[in-house]
Amino acid sequence: MLLLADPQTLSATDAVARRSTLLLTPSVATIPVGGSPLGVTLTPDGGRAYVANQSSDDISVIDTATNTVTLTIAAPGGPRLLSFSPDGTRAYVTLFDTGSVGVIDTATNVLTTTIPVGAGTVQAVFTPDGTRAYVTCQTAGVVGVIDTATNSVTTTITGLSLPTGAAVSPDGTRVYVPNAGDGTVAVIDTGTNTVSASILTGDVPILVALTPDGTRAYVSVAGENAVKVIDTVTNTVTAAIPVGNGPRMLAMSPDGTAVYVANLSSNTVTVIDTATNTAIDSIPVGNSPIGVAVSPDSSRLYVTNSADNTVSVIAPTLMPGQGTTAGGTIVTIRGHNLASATAVHFGGAAATILSNTATSITVRTPPGSGAVPVTVTTPGGTAGFGTFVYRPAPLLSGISTTSNPYGGAGPAMGPVNGGGTAVITGVNLSGAMAVRFGSRQAVIQSVTDTAITVTVPSASASGPVPVTVVTPGGTAGGLTFTYVAGPTVSGAVPTTGRTAGGTEVTLTGTGLATTDQVTFDGVVAPFTVVSDTTVTAIAPPHPAADNITITVTTLGGTTSWSGFSYQDPTI
Repeated sequence: MLLLADPQTLSATDAVARRSTLLLTPSVATIPVGGSPLGVTLTPDGGRAYVANQSSDDISVIDTATNTVTLTIAAPGGPRLLSFSPDGTRAYVTLFDTGSVGVIDTATNVLTTTIPVGAGTVQAVFTPDGTRAYVTCQTAGVVGVIDTATNSVTTTITGLSLPTGAAVSPDGTRVYVPNAGDGTVAVIDTGTNTVSASILTGDVPILVALTPDGTRAYVSVAGENAVKVIDTVTNTVTAAIPVGNGPRMLAMSPDGTAVYVANLSSNTVTVIDTATNTAIDSIPVGNSPIGVAVSPDSSRLYVTNSADNTVSVIAPTLMPGQGTTAGGTIVTIRGHNLASATAVHFGGAAATILSNTATSITVRTPPGSGAVPVTVTTPGGTAGFGTFVYRPAPLLSGISTTSNPYGGAGPAMGPVNGGGTAVITGVNLSGAMAVRFGSRQAVIQSVTDTAITVTVPSASASGPVPVTVVTPGGTAGGLTFTYVAGPTVSGAVPTTGRTAGGTEVTLTGTGLATTDQVTFDGVVAPFTVVSDTTVTAIAPPHPAADNITITVTTLGGTTSWSGFSYQDPTI
């Protein structure tokens, strides 16, 4: 099993959220690499990017100044992910097929040795002092600890369940390991090399990234199309952020303000604002993206497109790159030699400069429409910084379910525990960043300008909740989704019917108004909804038997009652 590449193993104010987005950022380059690229990692100085190519058994070395592959290193054994030692002199690449780690001398770009660790190696991470590396072995269910001075395994930590990713805390005292098999993140104490805590995160956690201060861990949870946020002080999940379908690798920006998530099945990279823990953009990339890395100066984003055998290079210049036609969006422009900027223009209109440093300018956009160039003027001259897109305000017109876990398609209703698919219709919906049912965010499956398909989230109680959609053009509401409580059946009259069928049975209980099906021992029966507490059904034919199970399915769930008997009168 390789959870990195298998899609089958797989939901503050808007003004504040828009401060740190990366929207519609243009691609700088698309670089051909080897077969099925997975992990991408930059050297500590950002001068080179190393790409692990699974199917071609090699590593592409990219010169980040020219965005060209300058060297290919043979790495037989199905390379997955790479990590650099803190001093940048060595790269450890996991060789999944051989259960080992390859050691690359980055001065000569030669694979000098391989270290047997355990079946299904996925990720190796170094302690801050570089003396140890912790390696997840997915198939073996262990984490191997390597002494980097001797390149030998000194300890094997057992009791894990399909461990995939790993991240070391900045102080080197803990290692966080997602366990795809049991839905937890294990916390390893590096002093004792034992599991000190286990944090329940959800269905198929894959990889993890830590904030620079180590206070939060962001975990991609593939089975839920979400990123979970862990408070590392309390070891509790504090937020669940819906992202694209099949999230895999995460990359933290050097300043800790953003997390970039590669979504394997959506062909996108989700941008998360760590100040608000909201997903505030979805960047289109190539097919089946898995790996993502940020350059040390935050000027480039590198994404592996595993189905295209390419790496996308993206420049996060405008943050965000789109906003409302009314203006007022707070945009950060990143670059160099920006000190003492005298003017910033969005098309022909001047923006209001709020703050200015040598490497960034924060402005408030003027009103506008369409796609306009952004220019910055300093005493040294004027330069372009990409394109900003003005988006009209969204408007919602309707919502309906196309599937429901219990009651099929139909009205905007569903069970309290969520699930199923809903479609929201309207106009100006392109670029939707969030859909909320009450206070809970839904997982966005697809977006067009006139429709958004989402997975319905759970609710804390039954009843109606408002549905809102957040786009770069603003927030729209006016729709309602009703959560339905699960049904109960407390009794039936009569409790006995003829084996030939035809007996009318009155079922009593609660939550029966949305009944979609009634069965007797699995056989579908005709029924009529009388009220929320009463349903009548016609018993189908059945051989003589006692304690037949009657099952009622509603939009809110399924319930059963066993007490009905089939028997014919005796003479």
